[in-house]
Amino acid sequence: MTEQSEWRFSDDRGQLSTAPRRPGRVLAYVQAGATLWGLGIRPQAVFGSDHDGPEPDRAKTGTLPLDEVAYVGAGAALDVERLLDGRPDLVVAVSYGGGHVYGLAPETAKPLEERVPVVVIDVSQARTFGEIGDRFAELARSLGAEDRADADADLDAARDRLRTLTATGPAGARRVVALSPAGPDQAHVARPGMWPELRVLTELGVQLVEPAPGPGANWSTLGRAETFALRPDVILTDIRAHAAPLDELRGDRDGSAPVVPWNPEPLYGPRDHARFLGLVADALEAARTR
Repeated sequence: MTEQSEWRFSDDRGQLSTAPRRPGRVLAYVQAGATLWGLGIRPQAVFGSDHDGPEPDRAKTGTLPLDEVAYVGAGAALDVERLLDGRPDLVVAVSYGGGHVYGLAPETAKPLEERVPVVVIDVSQARTFGEIGDRFAELARSLGAEDRADADADLDAARDRLRTLTATGPAGARRVVALSPAGPDQAHVARPGMWPELRVLTELGVQLVEPAPGPGANWSTLGRAETFALRPDVILTDIRAHAAPLDELRGDRDGSAPVVPWNPEPLYGPRDHARFLGLVADALEAARTR
């Protein structure tokens, strides 16, 4: 086997994974798998995190064809033998820092790496959305994906649209609150600077409301009245399965503020990102007519 024919990829832990040939049976954390699908790579199977259940969370899967891609479970249901049941030749996971494999217990991740190459992409707040996207794109290209200029064009157009909408300045800005409902009495309100995708919105001129300083690095947990005292003109609401429905939090409160479905575990492909930016732009336009 020549050096040129060997597959090699250095992940965000600095670990080099190698294989005699390009991997074709990829098992991935659901966020990574859905992102790779958007970049032109179909995973063989995906797995969830401790937040997930025996069925895949449709909020996280994007356009992943679940009739073709197996879901092997999540959390305590996962062990090495179950993960390796489909004979994957590569595992793609994510980390929120420190190189820890998200979604897998250490006692599962370590023996897994002894039997199959594991590539970990850092999706933590320390990185920009673009940096994370670039790493997924590099991995996808190494697995055989081709660059898609039309996808980049869609993303550029979505960014330009948002910049145009927000160019009126602070006087015409609409207040946007990103939150994860926790039931009828409270919500976890996102601290925008801690989320790469929300930082993109801020850079494009969107006025994301910052909750007051206090406990919670990524979220500020507020009561219902405190949440709506932030006076949101647009709400980005967590649509993952473990979040409560927004209607449960709002109750009979005025529900006229446009709502954008938000997955705090975003997909990093250009088409997926463009789709999200487009929904935000739609909501800002709707808020202007209120």
